[in-house]
Amino acid sequence: MANKGYDVKDLSLAPQGLDRIEWAAQEMPVLRIIKERFEASKPLKGIRMAGCLHITTETANLARVLVAGGADLVLCASNPLSTQDDVAAALVQYFEIPTFAIKGEDHATYYAHLRAALDHHPHITMDDGADLVSTLHKERTSQLGEVIAGTEETTTGVIRLKAMARQGTLRFPVLAVNDAMTKHLFDNRYGTGQSTMDGIIRATNLLIAGKTVVVAGYGWCSRGIAMRARGLGANVIITEVNPLKALEAVMDGYRVMPMMEAAPVGDIFITATGDINVLDQHHFEVMKDGAVMANAGHFNVEINIPALEEMAVEKRQPRPFVEQYLMPDGRRLHLLAEGRLVNLAAAEGHPASVMDMSFANQALGAVYMLRNADRLEKRVYVIPEEVDQEIARLKLEAMGIQIDTLTEEQEQYLASWEEGT
Repeated sequence: MANKGYDVKDLSLAPQGLDRIEWAAQEMPVLRIIKERFEASKPLKGIRMAGCLHITTETANLARVLVAGGADLVLCASNPLSTQDDVAAALVQYFEIPTFAIKGEDHATYYAHLRAALDHHPHITMDDGADLVSTLHKERTSQLGEVIAGTEETTTGVIRLKAMARQGTLRFPVLAVNDAMTKHLFDNRYGTGQSTMDGIIRATNLLIAGKTVVVAGYGWCSRGIAMRARGLGANVIITEVNPLKALEAVMDGYRVMPMMEAAPVGDIFITATGDINVLDQHHFEVMKDGAVMANAGHFNVEINIPALEEMAVEKRQPRPFVEQYLMPDGRRLHLLAEGRLVNLAAAEGHPASVMDMSFANQALGAVYMLRNADRLEKRVYVIPEEVDQEIARLKLEAMGIQIDTLTEEQEQYLASWEEGT
């Protein structure tokens, strides 16, 4: 391992990290089943992998599965604030997985860690936000021929990769793990919903009941956030640019309006769109005193932080992960977790039981891409339905839930066209 190196905050944190990794493993039965299969079949034997992921307890359990499958794995952080330092230490100390991740690392260190992962000359990339793939295409073009395929975990990364594919610049096939039904229906909705509210509450200790919570967007993540905020007693407003999603939000019982109308009445604003400047200067100008802003999207661009900095006459930190901006008229606006992923920066991210399905998709998806790369074009692919179905079946089995199966007669009926009214 010494020839690969590592860069973590403090190896003495490793015992604590190991305890938390094993605690999370109890809630990840699907990964446990896949790990047993991988140990027997070694589908990733001889494959170098570079994973740019949130370095959390759940990711550590995915890493153990990949290594059990024979992968030669290196990890780096996919966000400067999402690393759990004790987990990073445990990955190095107990599992001998070279890891480059420090919570709070600056921009230069973040990209140095990305390059350290690419120094591994991966055959398969495993990304969360597409920074690894983007850096590879920008800075390491000589290595592109070594890459067989990649996987991508998050909506923002899929958006970037599809843009690369449209422009003809993507040089290897990538699997959109994010688009699996067992990912976006559960991870994005239930995982992001719970963990985002958890991050906001941990950072502020605010009572959500009675507050007006404005959720930007109504994709799968925003649906979950809105659901959990309403469950906590909030009055929820949705803002959208897509008429179909806006209509769905109305039918789900939410108020829908432009952000400019929501800005003066909102107490808490949560962005989860994957786009830039969703909260901008003209919104800041009319927000009420004490308004709180948090981001649940992958990058810290959804809230226009440079505009906020320029408008403020004073900035202070009244609590960890809370930056207070004093406006010229005396209003105080609060930004959580530097505008980065609030659920991972101010809390612990998704619960392990949800990530169990997402990371099962990553593990099985990597094997699928490896086996089929020769016939795949250089574009973004959706995970096969049979993989999705298998993960759902295993999750139900682990939960002790049984479902019906079609009879032979029912299967024949569904496959026929002769019978009518």
